[in-house]
Amino acid sequence: MAGHFQDQDDEITGINVTPLVDVMLVLLIIFMVTTTYIVNHSIEVNLPKAESGTTRAQTQNMAFVLDSNSHLFLDGKPISFSDLPAQIALAKKQAKDPSKLQALISADQKTPHGDVIRLIDQVKKNGISEFAINVEAPARPATTKE
Repeated sequence: MAGHFQDQDDEITGINVTPLVDVMLVLLIIFMVTTTYIVNHSIEVNLPKAESGTTRAQTQNMAFVLDSNSHLFLDGKPISFSDLPAQIALAKKQAKDPSKLQALISADQKTPHGDVIRLIDQVKKNGISEFAINVEAPARPATTKE
C-alpha cells in the first residue's frame, strides 16, 4: 500500500473557493425567492403634498384608498361603498381593541372632494371615530453645519 506522507511544514499555497461560491449562490437564490413574497401590492395614487404631515403612533389601521377614478379599495382589495358597513363590523370584531381601530384614507389628487367626504362619513357612521388622511411629505433638504 503506497501512501504519500506530507510534511507538516509545507505551506498552503491554494484556497479552494468552490464551497464559498456554492454557499453564496444558494444564499442569493433564497434571497431572490423570498423577496417576491415580501413585496406588497399597492394601488398607484398621486397623494397630495402637505408640509404639516406627521407620522402617527402604531395603531390598528384599515387602509382605504380612493384612486383617481373614485374606485374604493380596502387593504388593497376592491370594495364598494355598500360593502363598507360589513367590512368595518368584521374589522372591529377581529380587532384586539376596537376603540383603537383607525381608518387610514389615501386619495388621489384628482379624486373628487365629495367622494373623500362620502368615505369619511361612511367610516364615522359605522363606528370608527379616528381617521387619518395619508399625504406625501415633501423631501426635506439636508442640513449642513457651518
